[in-house]
Amino acid sequence: MASRSVFLAFRRKCAESSFVSGTSRPECVGRLFSSGALSSDFLEDSQENDDLKSRIFRLRLPKRSATNVIQRWVSEGNPIGISELRQISKELRKSQRYKHALEISEWMVSHNNFELSDSDYATRIELMTKVFGIDAAERYFEGLPLNTKTSETYTALLHCYAGAKLIDKAEALFERIKDSSLSFSAVTYNEMMTMYLSVGQVEKVSLVVEELKQKKIAPDIFTYNLWISSCAASLNIDEVRWILDEMRFAPGSDEGWLRYINLSNIYVTAGHLVNSELNSLVEAEKSITQREWITYDFLIILHAGLGNKDRIDQIWKSLRTTKQKMTSRNYICILSSYLMLGHLKEVGEIIDQWKQSPTTAFDVAACGRVLNGFADIGLTEKVNSFHMLLIQKNSDPIDIQSSSTD
Repeated sequence: MASRSVFLAFRRKCAESSFVSGTSRPECVGRLFSSGALSSDFLEDSQENDDLKSRIFRLRLPKRSATNVIQRWVSEGNPIGISELRQISKELRKSQRYKHALEISEWMVSHNNFELSDSDYATRIELMTKVFGIDAAERYFEGLPLNTKTSETYTALLHCYAGAKLIDKAEALFERIKDSSLSFSAVTYNEMMTMYLSVGQVEKVSLVVEELKQKKIAPDIFTYNLWISSCAASLNIDEVRWILDEMRFAPGSDEGWLRYINLSNIYVTAGHLVNSELNSLVEAEKSITQREWITYDFLIILHAGLGNKDRIDQIWKSLRTTKQKMTSRNYICILSSYLMLGHLKEVGEIIDQWKQSPTTAFDVAACGRVLNGFADIGLTEKVNSFHMLLIQKNSDPIDIQSSSTD
């Protein structure tokens, strides 16, 4: 049945082409195949169980217009709702088909019968960044009416700046955010914290937390994860302990999260576990979402405190298989953990992986901070072993520092 409908649609195309251009049927066949009509418009017309989403997803190339598909759908007398358009746009974004998702957004904006939400405008800013670049998204945001410059649209633009590591632009927009009369959530502050961690400015993370608290905004779990990761990266153990104590009494801390917090103190106190406690930590780990991937850095440090090398191996393997780009912080956390446990072979492997990483340059200065941090807490033997390993790998931070000052 399907093959017959394909044939009939194909024959109709040939007839139309012959009538318009006067070509013979064999020439029509060749033209349809060579022009790509058979693999695009022709195939779209031949589909059964037709709906708007299917038509849009059958567009083969970004240059083809989702707007035309929607207009044709409406001209055929079919209903169309904003909820349906939002869902299609969401699925297109998941498939990284940003141009077609943006065209749906433009359709929604251009039709006054649709009442757009703050999230619709925020999504449009992110899509414009993907398709046309940050400058276009910035111009769009600045041109928005005052009533659509909301916490969501501000945060969307901040997310674009932070993702591109445009520190000056992000900081300038963040000042506008703090000076505005709008109400923001922890999500906005998390964007700044994530950016600072990604560029290695870990010392600024706690400053953002201070500003969040001055505004009486409640931190969320992601805020705490970012904050703890910044402390772990700088080996600030006292502040980690203080954060864990605060988290224990934070609103919304459920039983599972409290169990996770309690076990986290093991890293700080270097205590010992029985098997049941270890299993509890593993169970708590399962509740962490992929969006909070940064938590894995902290989990690596925690398992180092537990002396649990197998779990460290598993988490590191999992991190390396994700699409998330590795950063200096990721490498420092795993390197410090193996070093803490005395596994120098693995430390050497991490250094080699870091040097070969296409997305992250080897950070000798960060290794120097690890040396200093371990020396400060009296781990002299580990400092000496790590220093010798860095010399073997031609990555001695002391030599590099002295040569730069000569």
